[in-house]
Amino acid sequence: MSIYVGNLSYQVTEEDLKAAFSEYGKVSRVQLPTDRETGRPRGFAFVEMESEDQETKAIEALNGAEWMGRDLKVNKAKPREERSSPRSGSWDNNNRGDRRY
Repeated sequence: MSIYVGNLSYQVTEEDLKAAFSEYGKVSRVQLPTDRETGRPRGFAFVEMESEDQETKAIEALNGAEWMGRDLKVNKAKPREERSSPRSGSWDNNNRGDRRY
């Protein structure tokens, strides 16, 4: 299981998250996605802990808590949805191929 942590400060680091969540158990992994163009954190992260019990305790304690000037949104991460590629549709599939100009 993974924990989704949203509404994060843009100054947060993986070390900050690890320290905050380690109060509730052993942190196995922290993933802090960054913007491709700016390299700045995107305002959310994923945290994995050693056991589901530890993750539940962290979620209950930190969801809605004020941290680094922001009210955290903490819950179980949902599985990533498959996104269609931008090239999956064609003009014909969108009924645009028969238009005249």
